[in-house]
Amino acid sequence: MALNSINDAINAYRTAARSVSTGGAGESGQAAGDVQSGGDFASLLKSGAQEFVDTAKKGEEMSKQALTGKADIRDVVAAVNNAELTLQTVVAVRDKVVSAYNDILRMPI
Repeated sequence: MALNSINDAINAYRTAARSVSTGGAGESGQAAGDVQSGGDFASLLKSGAQEFVDTAKKGEEMSKQALTGKADIRDVVAAVNNAELTLQTVVAVRDKVVSAYNDILRMPI
C-alpha cells in the first residue's frame, strides 16, 4: 500500500512538472486541447488548485485515521509527503509566475 502511495506522489510530481514545462498539458492532453480550442487560463488554474486541495485533504484524512489507530503509519507518511510535494510544486509555480510578471513589468516600452 505504501509503495502505491509513493508511486502516486511521484506520478503527481511528474504530471505537475510536465504541466509546467508544456504550458499546462497533462498526461491526458485535455489541458492542451482546452488551450488550443480557446479554453481559458482560469479553468486550468482552477483544476490545478482543486487537485492540490484534494491531495491535502487526503493527507489530513490519513493523519486523522492514524490518530484513531485505523491507518498504517507508512500510508500516513506517504500521504503527508504527497501533500507536501504538491504544496512545494504549487509554491514553485507561483514563484515562477510572480517572477515572469515582474520581468514583464520591467520591460521597456
